[in-house]
Amino acid sequence: MTDPTLPTVELDRVAEMLEKSKHAISARFIGQRDVVDLTLAAILSGGHALLVGLPGLGKTRLVETFGTVMGLKTNRVQFTPDLMPADILGSEILQTEASGERRFKFVEGPVFTELLMADEINRASPRTQSALLQAMQERQVSIAGSDRPLAQPFHVLATQNPIEQEGTYPLPEAQLDRFLAQIDIDYPDRDTEQDILLATTGVSEEQASRIFAVPSLLSVQRLVRQMPVGDATLAMILALVRGLRPDDDTASELVKSSVNWGPGTRAAQSLILMSRAKALIEGRAAANIDDVLALAYPVLVHRMSLKFSARTQGISLRQVISETVTTLDREGLAA
Repeated sequence: MTDPTLPTVELDRVAEMLEKSKHAISARFIGQRDVVDLTLAAILSGGHALLVGLPGLGKTRLVETFGTVMGLKTNRVQFTPDLMPADILGSEILQTEASGERRFKFVEGPVFTELLMADEINRASPRTQSALLQAMQERQVSIAGSDRPLAQPFHVLATQNPIEQEGTYPLPEAQLDRFLAQIDIDYPDRDTEQDILLATTGVSEEQASRIFAVPSLLSVQRLVRQMPVGDATLAMILALVRGLRPDDDTASELVKSSVNWGPGTRAAQSLILMSRAKALIEGRAAANIDDVLALAYPVLVHRMSLKFSARTQGISLRQVISETVTTLDREGLAA
């Protein structure tokens, strides 16, 4: 059970820090407030996020700025077709000591950090992509028969080019499910793009400043898990997740005819955490149904698959999720 009451002073202090963080991030990643809020919610929830967009839209800049503002040690891996799992996790090397004795020494890979930027993750082979699977879920990796714990906190912010681009590989479904949210980054509008050009092509640029440190971030992550979830909000989460499974009795005809598989229980867990974090970012002490509905697409879209027949008819997962959300809202689950 979650604590139904949270200290007002604590909430006010956290809300102030979060507002400063958003301002610092938005000074370098200009104009896309929803992207910043979703990424921040994923980190406050203690999870990972997948940033999807074409090259040149600021995904790398966003991750680097988050690392600075949140006070996290950051490593970056540029994923390429020839990247090997050991290039991410590390490996044992045979080392000769001064005494002449030879022994194996483990050399840590870039995964041993607090914020890992997996840049263009879908340009590596499926085998290498899967090297992150255990790390993302269990916060440890098994190498040479030994379990090696990762840092606390540990987050992966992965960038992905649209899968239609040449030279990309679809991420394994099991790994996609480990991302709390898929955050789509679109082209900025004209005014925003003009602001970006003026801010980034001068003699100097706005620099990010650190707002959080690891202890304070861990404290806020614990606070998120203490936030209450009302019965109506929980009912909406369950109805939404179950209603998007084609074999469930509550699924609509559109879902049954269009969806190969729907979101699992981990998706419902992610919705709860992200809804709490969204409420906290907006200065509220509890999540509500509106939070769930607003997060339905980014939390669920990468955990579903369309049938080939649906794709040929031009049906999209966005359409399926949107129609399911609209139906549930109209049926009065918010009451």
